[in-house]
Amino acid sequence: MLAELVTIGDMTAARVPGTFSLVYLVANTIMNVTTQDEQLAVFGNAAAHLAPGGCFVVSVTVPQLRRVPPGDTARVFTLDPGHVGIEAFDDFVGQIAWSHHWIATRGRLVRHSAPYRYVWPSELDLMGRLTGFRLRDRWAGWDRTPFTSDRGHQVAVFEKLAG
Repeated sequence: MLAELVTIGDMTAARVPGTFSLVYLVANTIMNVTTQDEQLAVFGNAAAHLAPGGCFVVSVTVPQLRRVPPGDTARVFTLDPGHVGIEAFDDFVGQIAWSHHWIATRGRLVRHSAPYRYVWPSELDLMGRLTGFRLRDRWAGWDRTPFTSDRGHQVAVFEKLAG
């Protein structure tokens, strides 16, 4: 029988006992930490939990700055009857953007906004190398569609090196 372990904590530092063969972050989770140092700490923490040869999988959007019209700092990414989504790029140097959502729920319009730090594929690769990983695979989706520069999403598989 497998024992279930649930730990609630900060992904930059929370520790659980044991070593694992897989650690994963899906649905843009890496972007919830809003500094480069914190994102690097997430990689380091994943490495601390993995056995050599184990994998750290990161599923994250690729920044869509090319879709922002010249001179603008925001773009509409969803425009549906029940949902409007706007992405505002507020700090190009710190790579900070805000995701704004207006969602129709039970006859009301609910707004939710949150900051995130977008991360480039090459930056993920460097974070991996700095924390003892090598990039094993990168796809455009879970179906292993080849990743190209025009793709808006990536699934990156990092393998922990021995030693």
